[in-house]
Amino acid sequence: MSVVGSIRQQLSPIHPEGYPFIGGFALATLVLLWLWPPLGWIAVIATLWCAYFFRDPARVTPAGAGIVVAPADGRICQVTRLMPPQELELGERPLDRISIFMSVFDCHVNRSPVTGRIERIVYRAGKFISADLDKASEHNERNSFVLATDTGQRLAVVQIAGLIARRIVCFSRESETVAAGQRIGMIRFGSRVDVYLPEGTQVLAGEGQTAIAGETVLADLTARGTQPAFRRA
Repeated sequence: MSVVGSIRQQLSPIHPEGYPFIGGFALATLVLLWLWPPLGWIAVIATLWCAYFFRDPARVTPAGAGIVVAPADGRICQVTRLMPPQELELGERPLDRISIFMSVFDCHVNRSPVTGRIERIVYRAGKFISADLDKASEHNERNSFVLATDTGQRLAVVQIAGLIARRIVCFSRESETVAAGQRIGMIRFGSRVDVYLPEGTQVLAGEGQTAIAGETVLADLTARGTQPAFRRA
């Protein structure tokens, strides 16, 4: 394999949502290089970061009945049981919730955690407080997907805007059938994604774990046993 081919294999494609931003960064970089080169070179770094932010790598999603995969890249910041937001209409009992915090260095393309039909998509305007705070689930701008699996189980994926995120993008529509790992949206520039799991789910993820969208297994819908323990190594 040639050196060029090897480098290409290591580079991820850029999602089309990023083209306007990268183009704007590049144009500003050219102007700054002409006006004041030291600042222009800083802009070069910013442009490269912007291209890196909008990367959209291919993922290999595990197949299997009941598997719930991560909908986002990032750090699992919380695994808890809480009441789901009322707009999800998931009942009046607390559910297991797994929260994934995406920094500005994580890939921000979000994916479906399961194969199923999108029953509802609900958008709520809100604030832009830091996404790693628990109250962000209630107060921040968010976009929610309620998914129904072939076995009738319902779960939700909630895209939550963060401190500097100002745009939640949805790629899917209501009544659409999506596959586990399929792209369903993205959030620009730092944010969080919550997954609300149905009763009878065995959680397989732990706080502090690094999640990879479409690949990391978060839970098993088919059984509920003892939640595994985790330790830092």
